[in-house]
Amino acid sequence: MESLKKAFNQSSNTNEQAAGGGGSGGMMDKINSSLGGGPSSEKNEDFLDKGVDFVQQRMGGGQQSNESAIEQAKDEQISDAIRAQYKSATGKDFPIADK
Repeated sequence: MESLKKAFNQSSNTNEQAAGGGGSGGMMDKINSSLGGGPSSEKNEDFLDKGVDFVQQRMGGGQQSNESAIEQAKDEQISDAIRAQYKSATGKDFPIADK
């Protein structure tokens, strides 16, 4: 399983570099940033989203400080599901407000 992850990560990095996104200021970086990904969008996360990132990083998901727009959207869906389940179980809104 670990070798599969390594192979996937290597092919992803190769594809990004080929598309011009390997370095800072690359075309893919600009597209990702305009779609809501990258380090600037990490600053706009609420504490629940940061908690989701923390758990993902601790479970082997790698660095979460520069996520793509797709990863950001996935994390938002996870935090929305947590909020919905909390409200369904307690009848109250989640204590951390959504941004």
